[in-house]
Amino acid sequence: MSVLPDVFTDPEDSKLVADAKKDKPEDFKFSYTERDVILYNLGIGATAKDLQWTYENHEEFAALPTFGVIPQFAAGIPLGWLPNFNPAKLLHGEQYLSIKGPIPTEGNFINETRLLEVLDKGKAASVTTIVYTKDVATGKVIFENQVTVFIRGAGGFGGKRSGRDRGAATAANIPPRRQPDAVIEEKTSPSQAALYRLSGDYNPLHIDPSFAAIGGFDQPILHGLCFMGIAGKHILQSFGAYKDIKVRFTGVVFPGETLVTEMWKTGRKVIFSTKTKERGTSVLAAAAVTLVDTDIMAKL
Repeated sequence: MSVLPDVFTDPEDSKLVADAKKDKPEDFKFSYTERDVILYNLGIGATAKDLQWTYENHEEFAALPTFGVIPQFAAGIPLGWLPNFNPAKLLHGEQYLSIKGPIPTEGNFINETRLLEVLDKGKAASVTTIVYTKDVATGKVIFENQVTVFIRGAGGFGGKRSGRDRGAATAANIPPRRQPDAVIEEKTSPSQAALYRLSGDYNPLHIDPSFAAIGGFDQPILHGLCFMGIAGKHILQSFGAYKDIKVRFTGVVFPGETLVTEMWKTGRKVIFSTKTKERGTSVLAAAAVTLVDTDIMAKL
């Protein structure tokens, strides 16, 4: 049974967008094992000392929370209907992940995907898709992802220019004007992208220097979802489990650079930002998680 509506209608949509929303993509199947969980955890910086994340026989063996971006990764929506669409001009703008319950360490899953929102930014388009990942065995939704991409040169099709408020998925998350409550630095490995790509993102931008040069980079860059996962690990280590995470990608990270995550706790929310230590470049902003009540999670 579907857990998403067939169409997310919006009276402000242009005919082009309204028609695109009617195109319901096929559900995408995804299976993973404990090996995939370990590989992901290693890909975002877990080490042999972190047995709960790297050893399947540890009594507390678990996937790190941001593993939730992996089952949905290939469940995208074709964007060829946009005017002047060029995949080389696509940027990953924002990511929102909601974790609906305990994360299985293996299983079979179904991803349902819909086109959620499309904005005409004039010289560009902003496209948000929503993906629900459901456990085949239990029928329960495990993850919700909202993925926003920005496509340069694909605007001018009409319709709405500003998005609607979607709660935590669109929150501004402005850090308080005080010192952060926690700061963690972590140096990435020069091979970080080569390892992380084995979790499913094989874009040559992250491994092939000649391809990276076409994109204007001196060397391959680290996956945005990788350094989002590293920041998410920092929050888990500092404040405990969370039920959602939202980030805006604001810069690139080169494998081998040091990430600095600054965190501010405000009630059940932890607002955070991440930058590179070497260049002082912001790479994650407008970012936050919502902490969970661990007693409630234990009953799920």
